Amino acid sequence: MPSQVLAAFLRQRALSALALGTLLLSFFLLLGHAPLFDVDEGAFSEATLEMFQRHDFLSTYLNGQPRYDKPILIYWLQAVSVAIFGVNEFAFRFPSALCATFWVVVTFVFVRRCFDLRCALLAAMILAGSLGVYIIGRSATADALLNCLIAASMFSAWLHLETGTRAWLYATFAAIGLGFLAKGPVALLIPLAVTFVFCLLRRDLKTWARAVFDWRALLLFAAIALPWYAAILSKEGWAFVEGFFFKHNLSRFSGPLQGHAGSLLYYIPVVVIGTLPFTALLLPVLTNLKSIWRDDLQLYLLLWFVFVFVFFSLSGTKLPHYILYGMTGLVVLMAVYADVMRSAFWALLPALLFFLVLLLLPLVLSMALPQVDDSYYRDALSNASGYFGVAYFVVCAAAVALTLYGIFERRFATEVKLGVIGIASVVTLSTVVVPVGAGLQQEPIKEAARLCRERGIEPIMWRLNAPSFSVYRGQPTATREPVRGDVVLTKAKRLSELPGLGYEVLYAKNGIVLIRIKA
Repeated sequence: MPSQVLAAFLRQRALSALALGTLLLSFFLLLGHAPLFDVDEGAFSEATLEMFQRHDFLSTYLNGQPRYDKPILIYWLQAVSVAIFGVNEFAFRFPSALCATFWVVVTFVFVRRCFDLRCALLAAMILAGSLGVYIIGRSATADALLNCLIAASMFSAWLHLETGTRAWLYATFAAIGLGFLAKGPVALLIPLAVTFVFCLLRRDLKTWARAVFDWRALLLFAAIALPWYAAILSKEGWAFVEGFFFKHNLSRFSGPLQGHAGSLLYYIPVVVIGTLPFTALLLPVLTNLKSIWRDDLQLYLLLWFVFVFVFFSLSGTKLPHYILYGMTGLVVLMAVYADVMRSAFWALLPALLFFLVLLLLPLVLSMALPQVDDSYYRDALSNASGYFGVAYFVVCAAAVALTLYGIFERRFATEVKLGVIGIASVVTLSTVVVPVGAGLQQEPIKEAARLCRERGIEPIMWRLNAPSFSVYRGQPTATREPVRGDVVLTKAKRLSELPGLGYEVLYAKNGIVLIRIKA
């Protein structure tokens, strides 16, 4: 076997191992180790638990109040997982990990069909190892499920446009229908808008209209998505329409919801950070826009990302994970043009800076502490040094050393080095970084909830939104103004707002307190 053929074969085997390793480690390594993060993970998990407690698997409630934020599909998946694995962090996160895995696999299959095996392995490796996807793929929320279904609908839509095969059109509308059950109108908006713009540029709107208004495809969509909506409308009435469609969909675009605002440039740093440690591969995409524009499939993938970027940049409510709805198309382009990035130094520089920031994070936090105005965060960060153990510095220093070695080593291909660094990134995050964040933010909530559960205390929450407290306590927790005799979970900084009410501290840690107001 000629040396070049052998080298290509070995490189492909290495990429295969790295892609599979990144996929498994990113979504499953220590998946249930950290406590549920508030607000989102706690809210989804508690709403799922209350389905069991209420014996109602049609509608969702959070701490005894209707929750109209999201449709039902993710709650059903979490309920099945809880029924199998019990009430624990792994069970709540497992559906997202599975959906993220399927998201990567679907991307791999599509890229292998439309490009080649090398690009498919790179796309799977980049997608699974990117920071934004890593976070969503391990979170007990609806976003991994939605991204998986958006990717499936967009890939199927392209295959229908390319081949005219009706089966791909039905697959598109089936994925859209499930996406509509997962998060609502956004699952319909993205594939319809992107395919419209693409067909408009190709001057072929007849094909778009014929596909969009195909009665059999529409019937399939309706059969999947509409029964639950009809049932919940019959049960909840106008309150659901107002809460879900107006507040949590239209209002998100028209203005900032729950304070999540941002400038038109909000998503530029989000993309840069969200693609770590592969951020350098954005440069070949930017420098090859003319080539991308001339190729139909590459243009389609670019339009997918650009539409999501522009739409959510114009939206009044901005959250980092919104950009992931278009990230798959960008990741495929990053994989297609990865071979343009031949310099290991520039390819690995973002990863090196990322690991250096993590290594120096304890020092940065200690230096920033005097500048923190919010007493809650000041209380939490003042105890941060206790969470950065020796293992944290060893793992982060090893990641820095490995990246430096990759920069100066000359034998291995740059793409193989990126794969190794991708694995180093997800291992570092899962083993030492996430535990620190969980300890600072969520450990006090979990410990206070268990104390209430063990002592049979019936507390309330006051000026604190921590739904995971109810998960760990095993019961919904009321939120209201405290009165004499109440046991109250709140932030320590709120205690000064209880004039004339004496209290006994039952638990205090990292700015969170559990108090009993004296009768």
